[in-house]
Amino acid sequence: MVAAEDGQLLFREDWKVSEPSLPIDQSHVSHADLVLSLHGPGAFGIKKSHHDWIENDPYYVWSGSCPGAWAVSLRHGSQELDLSGNSRVRWRSKQSGFRQLRLILKLADGSWLVSDGSDGVSPDWRVFEMTISKLRWRKLDIIRVTEGDWVESADLTRVVEVGFTDLMTGGASAACSRLDWIEVYGKWGAPHEN
Repeated sequence: MVAAEDGQLLFREDWKVSEPSLPIDQSHVSHADLVLSLHGPGAFGIKKSHHDWIENDPYYVWSGSCPGAWAVSLRHGSQELDLSGNSRVRWRSKQSGFRQLRLILKLADGSWLVSDGSDGVSPDWRVFEMTISKLRWRKLDIIRVTEGDWVESADLTRVVEVGFTDLMTGGASAACSRLDWIEVYGKWGAPHEN
């Protein structure tokens, strides 16, 4: 259970129990209020994966077939997120090769950030948690999905999208990132300015 000072669970995304698909799309999102976006030159290679013959295999996002750098983001349909203070993100993932799964954020001013903190290689699925205030950020070119300069100060009270990337091309099962679910803890911000 999360203490009140750590923020409330704003959303959790567990991908729908459905057949594998390339690329993943909105029909695979289980949370009714979340909008999925794919980014980068490798976006069309982001797969919704699952293997029936593997016991307890989750329904997950897989980057192994991405022909270029890629990113996945989720946007709440009506609310901005306040991820200041003790906000955090938890996910269950599994990386192979040199892949390091990183958190990305889109701010209300349209800028994108990518975290210095990352979730590295694991021989099996594991839960990983990041306290957002403890991360450093670089600018993220969301078109190419490449990191830029360090950001000295970011307004984390107005976040409109949360996501993940490893900033790399997929390399099949030997060099890829996998994400089973993601949870975002914080406070609700203002309604979106649509």
